[in-house]
Amino acid sequence: MTTRRELLIGGAAAGLLAAARPAEARPAAAEERRILKPPRLRPGDRVGMINPARAAFRSEPVEVQAESLEAVGLVPVKGANFHKRRGYFAGTDEERADDVNAFFADPAINALFGTGGWGSARVLPHLDFDLIRAHPKVVAGFSDVTALLNGIHAQTGLVTFHGPHPRAKWSADYFRRVLFDGELVEFSNPREIPEHQLVQTRDRWATITPGKAHGRLFGGNLTVLAAIVGTPYMPDLTGGILFLEDINEEVYRVDRMLTQMHLAGLLDGLHGFVFGSCRDCEPDSTYGSLTLEEVLADHVAPLGIPAYRGAMIGHIPRQFTLPIGIEAEIDADAGSLRLLEPAVS
Repeated sequence: MTTRRELLIGGAAAGLLAAARPAEARPAAAEERRILKPPRLRPGDRVGMINPARAAFRSEPVEVQAESLEAVGLVPVKGANFHKRRGYFAGTDEERADDVNAFFADPAINALFGTGGWGSARVLPHLDFDLIRAHPKVVAGFSDVTALLNGIHAQTGLVTFHGPHPRAKWSADYFRRVLFDGELVEFSNPREIPEHQLVQTRDRWATITPGKAHGRLFGGNLTVLAAIVGTPYMPDLTGGILFLEDINEEVYRVDRMLTQMHLAGLLDGLHGFVFGSCRDCEPDSTYGSLTLEEVLADHVAPLGIPAYRGAMIGHIPRQFTLPIGIEAEIDADAGSLRLLEPAVS
């Protein structure tokens, strides 16, 4: 029979063993999360261009990205490994992570902007999160960079930014208001009716479930988010407003990924939901395919939370710059999101 003394000794030994092990990466619970806001951007700031995913096979897209940053008064600086190549990646996982770590360690760099493809999730285990936490900076991008944005936020509390390089004037306006001015922006689709038409035919949105709510903004590309479910790099979405977008996915795949998030319990504690663009996400040719609208109704409407679809988020020419981790309000009747606090310090 085990004595009380043996139990105490065993418990103490287990405690010492646990203390000796390195702490495992895990996302902080909502109530524990300490939000870190990066310093706002200013004209003349130097911006690190990172390639956490695919190799830069063509020069023109890279030139456009650099010129778009210059157009808003920033100075682009390529990472040391930016043009490396290993298969379809921009170098090894360690090399791509090295650029991220190096830019966070460099006091002359004020922000990091990433490009998409596939591979950002593979660099997450190689990032120095203590370094990132000690030197908060703007980190922005979209598409595959979703993994980087959410992984960094989950591990450090740093507010990150889902948005494009500011190529279009409309997008650049939101970019400046969020990242330069720290404005309490209201994000809503434009009301544009061409002279030859009587109704708006593009950039339309629709309410799924009416109402208002507030919570911290989280989200990004659905495919990428679904791929990091169950890892330490997925933020705790409890009480949050989730925004999603995707591209070139058949409707059944969108259904499958939303089902995965639902079964994992990630949708249950949400306060609000926004679906952006899903470009080229059409029903397949098989008999009886659901539409994207029907799939969203199946998964989102039963949640009973304010929700709408059609926001200008995703792989589209004009899109918002949305901070991840900042308190915001959703108005599903008006099709809008409004920041309740500045996203930068």
